[in-house]
Amino acid sequence: MKREKILLSTAYFPPVQYMSLLNEAVNVLIEREENYIKQTFRNRCCILTANGLMTLSVPVLEGSFHKRAIKNIRIDYSRRWQQIHLGSIYSSYKAAPFFDFFYEKVEKIITKNHTFLLDLNMESILTLCELMAIRAEVSYSDLFEPVKKNEPDWRYLISPKNKEMDRMFRYKKYIQVFYDRFDFIPGLSSLDLLFNTGPDAVNFLPEILIPE
Repeated sequence: MKREKILLSTAYFPPVQYMSLLNEAVNVLIEREENYIKQTFRNRCCILTANGLMTLSVPVLEGSFHKRAIKNIRIDYSRRWQQIHLGSIYSSYKAAPFFDFFYEKVEKIITKNHTFLLDLNMESILTLCELMAIRAEVSYSDLFEPVKKNEPDWRYLISPKNKEMDRMFRYKKYIQVFYDRFDFIPGLSSLDLLFNTGPDAVNFLPEILIPE
């Protein structure tokens, strides 16, 4: 049975755990009132390259130094992050079975020059939902809800800072591009899953192990 409502942080081409939650929910609220938190999936994703794991980060203005609502965080275009992200994605996944089907959509999102991080992220999330046939209703929160005791708060559980996150999911293995070099690596950006499995991607999303 699907969860009626979940609250998630915003995320940049989010990891497969995030998309599992979207797939299991009827309504999804994306938090836009919280203060920006650096070094999280809010502005970064992780892909697999020929040399191993690589983190792609979207540089932002002021967010690292000031308490600022995530809805007001602007992207820093003084750095060549778009070229770096696209080059890294291309070189890493050009041999993936479904790369040619989806790369152009990813390229359009990254090169669109969104002003706000929230808008870039939302387009990446909605595009992944479309390509994976995930039908949750996704919208933004109107006010900040404090963390509630004894209830999973997915805004802060889906985070590279959460050492317990992998225990909350049962991963499903699929063939990754560099399977001849590395053992299966779970929890990457959903781009990895999409490029490697295509229309079957939703069937390889990890199983959620903790209750709502």
